[in-house]
Amino acid sequence: MDMRWHRLETEQVVAAGLDDTFGFFADAGNLETLTPPFLRFRIVTPRPIAMREGARIEYRLRLRGVPVRWLTRIDEWRPGVGFVDRQLSGPYAAWIHRHDFERHTCGTLVRDRVDYALPLDPLSRPLHRLLVRPDLERIFGYRRDAVARALGTV
Repeated sequence: MDMRWHRLETEQVVAAGLDDTFGFFADAGNLETLTPPFLRFRIVTPRPIAMREGARIEYRLRLRGVPVRWLTRIDEWRPGVGFVDRQLSGPYAAWIHRHDFERHTCGTLVRDRVDYALPLDPLSRPLHRLLVRPDLERIFGYRRDAVARALGTV
């Protein structure tokens, strides 16, 4: 049986220029700044992390109080344009997060697109609607606000 895929998309314009914006996202340490405290997110991979295609980053966090280990790989790295990270192991059956950056008259347009699937599909479908999607929207709402604080609002 095929997994059921879901998509979450966000975009925002920040005041910082393209180079500064990409540089902020290229520093893996800033992931901790962009992640809400309730997740107790921590990067395990020794730093500094050389961001490039093939780079692997391991995290630990808590989802609804449950400890989770998460390993991602940078599958695509295009400086100043965007990058893609993919879950190699973690809480999802699949997780592909595309980050795109584009010059904007007021600064930089930042886009996130996450394609993901839950384990134990179709049994997990009710959990997606009741817990997973609302949690992701809350996490990405926090992320939007953190990006605005770090890079300025328009």
